[in-house]
Amino acid sequence: MEIKLVKGSYEYKNQIINMLKEWIDYNENHPEANTSPNAIFRNNYEDFAYYLEHLEYKEPREGLVPDSTFFCFDEKRNLMVGAVNIRHDLNDYLLKYGGHIGDGIRPSERRKGYATEMIRLALEECRKLGLTRVLMTCDKNNIGSAKSIIKNGGILENEVLEEGSIKQRYWIAL
Repeated sequence: MEIKLVKGSYEYKNQIINMLKEWIDYNENHPEANTSPNAIFRNNYEDFAYYLEHLEYKEPREGLVPDSTFFCFDEKRNLMVGAVNIRHDLNDYLLKYGGHIGDGIRPSERRKGYATEMIRLALEECRKLGLTRVLMTCDKNNIGSAKSIIKNGGILENEVLEEGSIKQRYWIAL
């Protein structure tokens, strides 16, 4: 597996849009689907310049923290396989429910080991930000996500209830 994290750019426009179309179609047909990382879905990709410009929050805003978004690119297959959003700080909501990292793999590429490797690469980016501990959360019923977090050193701290769903909170020491 030869993957790397890349920033959104025109160089990867076709691969990003192809991934988003698949993912959005899947989510529309599966209402229970997880839409993590939310950052890649918050803007319409059809205006790609706007999409790229508003993919990240550079400055804190009410209820929001600065973040970085990366796409997971499989170089060998020339295919965007997922995305990860790294929050530079935690506010009260993120501390309880969201964590530092939101990640997801496009539907057709799940269960192939991409998430574990993508999280490993995201943790390297967290180190560059000076973080020494990273919080990741996932729904309790998302066993694949929990496994990927645990394989990267995640230690379950506790479980919390959010809008009828149980979230597991894992800490990873860097």
